[in-house]
Amino acid sequence: MEPNSKRRKTAEPDGASSWEVQPVLSEQESQGIRLMPVYAAPVLDKKETCRLVKEVSAVYPLSDYPHLKRIRACLSVGSPHPLEIILCLASLNGEQAGLRSLTELFPSGQVDLCGLGKPFLAQVPACAPLTRPQYEEAVLHWPVSFHENKRITQALKGCLFSPLEKAAMQNHMELAIHTAQQGARQGMEPVGAAVVDPATGRVLAVGHDCRGGSNPLLHAAMVCIDLVAHSHGGGAYSYKDHPACTFLHVDNNAQHPPLGDGLPYICTGYDMYLTREPCMMCAMALVHSRIQRVFYGTPSPHGALGTAHHIHSRRDLNHRYEVFRGILEDQCKRLARLSDHKESG
Repeated sequence: MEPNSKRRKTAEPDGASSWEVQPVLSEQESQGIRLMPVYAAPVLDKKETCRLVKEVSAVYPLSDYPHLKRIRACLSVGSPHPLEIILCLASLNGEQAGLRSLTELFPSGQVDLCGLGKPFLAQVPACAPLTRPQYEEAVLHWPVSFHENKRITQALKGCLFSPLEKAAMQNHMELAIHTAQQGARQGMEPVGAAVVDPATGRVLAVGHDCRGGSNPLLHAAMVCIDLVAHSHGGGAYSYKDHPACTFLHVDNNAQHPPLGDGLPYICTGYDMYLTREPCMMCAMALVHSRIQRVFYGTPSPHGALGTAHHIHSRRDLNHRYEVFRGILEDQCKRLARLSDHKESG
């Protein structure tokens, strides 16, 4: 963002007002706050707060829920007690939650109950919030700690990318759309892709779905990964019958992490633009090729980057990448409808 508000603002790219870059977050970041029941009680004497927190925490530590704060200000306007404290989880020993007395909750006498009011059931967030929307939802129920990821917050607000970056994104997606249209004229699925080096802005490969031939694996993303492999002197397939599928020869440089033979992973540090959300096979291929970011125009019913699965953010995989959607979404949806019309016909 510009530090000086008096600087001239860069104009938005033509058509940019009709689309927004939206982050595709992990399942944990995308879901709403899950609540769980706890026993809480009024703190009748504010001077007893520190002692009560220490004694209650010794009996019922919340070590599995470090995001929860023990104390909150009373939510009831005009309440005679200023604070409320979490006593313990409401499903102790697997028992069903129900109203219980202080002596039932602390039968051993380890807590001096002076200063505590009658227990009540409260719903509190079961997991730490990962995004600001989750945090804002969580604190409606009980105070929690929140370690904000500023990049995610910027992305959710739509201010992660500058107008110049959005202009470049639009150009790359337009190229993917044009390539998809060329493939469709050959009878292929109308899906296009482009691989870009964000460090230079160079388009390294463009391709479209080639499954109309003899190989059912040649989805647009797979074609582009293979084309980048061609630029490294490899590649598995020939695209002589598909002139729209092309690549640019690139130099292998030291900034990419090397494989055992000294070459980088196929797409290390690169971005891929896709007109449609990729399937599971393509999403995993993007993991193995070490793509840096994926931008897709429109979701797919069986898409693996936000719709049916969130492959890009799985912690059990050895590589993760960022995913954004929405660039020229209307145009990409029109391409997808061409596919639907072809299938129904």
